[in-house]
Amino acid sequence: MEFGFINLMGFVIVAVMLIPNIFFDVRFKNTENRCRNKAINITEQIGRYACFILMFMPLGVWEFGFGSVLAFLVYLFGNGILLFAYLLIWIFYFRRQSVSKALALAVIPTCIFLLSGITLKHWLLTVSAVVFGAAHIYITYVNNK
Repeated sequence: MEFGFINLMGFVIVAVMLIPNIFFDVRFKNTENRCRNKAINITEQIGRYACFILMFMPLGVWEFGFGSVLAFLVYLFGNGILLFAYLLIWIFYFRRQSVSKALALAVIPTCIFLLSGITLKHWLLTVSAVVFGAAHIYITYVNNK
C-alpha cells in the first residue's frame, strides 16, 4: 500500500495536532519559554519542523508506503488513538494545567511521529522524532515544573 509523493493522512494529522496549539498560543499570548538552554531550544525547533514536513513529504525516501496491511492498520489506528488522546488531554489541560498533562502533551506527538516513521519505514522521520521528543519533553518539563 502506497501514498505516493504526498501523504495526505500525515498532513491531516499534523494539522489536527496544531489546532489546540494555536488556540493555546492565542489564549496565553505571554507564555514565556523558561528553558534558557539555547542548544536545546534550537534542537527542538529543528526536530519539530523536520517532523512536520516529513509527516507528509517523503524526503529521504522514494515514496510513502507500507510493507504490509498490518503496518498500515497500526499506522491508522495507532495514530487515531494517539491523536484522540492528544485532543482529549488538551481539553483537560485548558481547564486546569498540570505538569503531568503538559508532559503527556509532549510525549504523545513524539509517539505519533515515531509510530509514523516506523510504520512508513521513513527513518529520517524516526530520527527527527527522537531528536524532537528528547528536546520537547525536556523543555516542557522545565516550563511546567
